[in-house]
Amino acid sequence: MLRLLGRSDRRQTEQAVRKTRQGWLSRVTTLIQSPRLDDSVWDDLEELLVTADVGLATTERLIDAARERQREGNLTSPADVVSALKDEMVNLLLSSQGDKSPLAIETPPLVLLMAGVNGVGKTTSIAKLTRLFRDEGRRVVLGAADTFRAAAIDQLQIWGQRLDVEVVSHQPGGDPGAVAFDTLQAAKSRGADVVIIDTAGRLHNKRNLMEEMRKIRRVLSRQGGHTQRAVLTLDATTGQNGLIQARAFTEALECDGVFLAKLDGTAKGGIVFAIAADLCLPVLYIGTGEGPSDITPFGARDFVEALFEPLEV
Repeated sequence: MLRLLGRSDRRQTEQAVRKTRQGWLSRVTTLIQSPRLDDSVWDDLEELLVTADVGLATTERLIDAARERQREGNLTSPADVVSALKDEMVNLLLSSQGDKSPLAIETPPLVLLMAGVNGVGKTTSIAKLTRLFRDEGRRVVLGAADTFRAAAIDQLQIWGQRLDVEVVSHQPGGDPGAVAFDTLQAAKSRGADVVIIDTAGRLHNKRNLMEEMRKIRRVLSRQGGHTQRAVLTLDATTGQNGLIQARAFTEALECDGVFLAKLDGTAKGGIVFAIAADLCLPVLYIGTGEGPSDITPFGARDFVEALFEPLEV
């Protein structure tokens, strides 16, 4: 399901991390031009990563790995250090991806259960995914299982009309599990390739709401005949606070991956590395703007390289 990154995807990735690059690129350039490799170089790199919201523990992991390469005699200049750091960043991201794509379709259709707290851009992210799958020639059915808010149902139906896809919904206040059931049944009867189910923007500390999410997963699992995945939508602008949400959702739902929304609106792009290190969750897609086409599949090497690309004037 995850396709290879093309040239346009790389361009979108570069644009998405532009604010992060603006925050640290000049400092990296200064480091590379430093005449000698000393402790100040390592201190500056550590500060740089923490500032980008990589997190203390993840920063130490990356720096320690690079310094081990120095002790082995493979690094002799600040430029070598930056190159080694880039390699370690890629390795960290790849370590969270596993042997196969989390969205590989074992039994069609692929059912994506979208989770996330209010305000993270979950419904817009669903629209982006729908547009992406439609552009790939796949038939998509949406399920409005956020029945706690009438506005959420309306919002998804509006996106469905704009993108010309079917939206299955019930009345506000209805059973989210019943919506999920009907959505999957409709998708199977219509030969759909992908099912995307919206869920309530649950506060991660509300145990009863988390249990409702588990119920939706059980309802879907009992039907069989599909591939089910839970995708957590995170707002990149929340930085380390997003990890608290991610950890709670992962424990409750065994999430399979992350859709990182609003990456283009923050200088804290380092949260990607914290997600990989702390949660061992792969970032599947990133939001690169406000429109439905502003989405790109996540690529570890492309993301890291984009962080170090020179800024265009």
